[in-house]
Amino acid sequence: MTDRSGNSMKPLDSNTWEAALVRLLDDVYTFAMTGPRRHEDWSEDVLAVMERTVADPRGWRVMEWQVDRQGREAGRPSHPFMALTAEEVREGMSPVDSAAAVELLASLSQEWFFEAAPVRSRADVDEVLADARTVLARFGPDATFWSSSEAARTSASPDFLARDLEGGRPFTDYMMDLGLVAVSPDEVGVFWSFNAN
Repeated sequence: MTDRSGNSMKPLDSNTWEAALVRLLDDVYTFAMTGPRRHEDWSEDVLAVMERTVADPRGWRVMEWQVDRQGREAGRPSHPFMALTAEEVREGMSPVDSAAAVELLASLSQEWFFEAAPVRSRADVDEVLADARTVLARFGPDATFWSSSEAARTSASPDFLARDLEGGRPFTDYMMDLGLVAVSPDEVGVFWSFNAN
């Protein structure tokens, strides 16, 4: 897998994955979890990750905020996601190419609307993109990527760095949310950002 610059995305180990994941997403309200592929329809596996009925198949680090745990304990197992069907998950997503997936994952590291330094204007933009490539390298060269972004409904290669975070098809009760799904023959990854204001 390569990004728009032709940089390759190499296989990685758990320490490299965790370091990149934490640098990217630890400071913003995001959901970053993975699960096994058990169904021909990848949306069934994504739904299982959203509902937390599966664990990371490699035992690697995932990210979940305390507010999500509290919401689940209050009676909604999929919190912050709405109760969805696999069909609704599939219909709410559009395919994006690997370069757009890298940019989208990198853009999830910024705050909604009032970001003082969106990814595109950061001095460390190359490092942020490198971390996104590292995280997505886990899914291998045959991975496919899907996004809830409205921009992905009209193009498989939207430039996510050229714009502020914009919501798409709603998957939560929050004002806006934006997600990326990675699908490999063996695993799925679910990465989501929430504007919880």
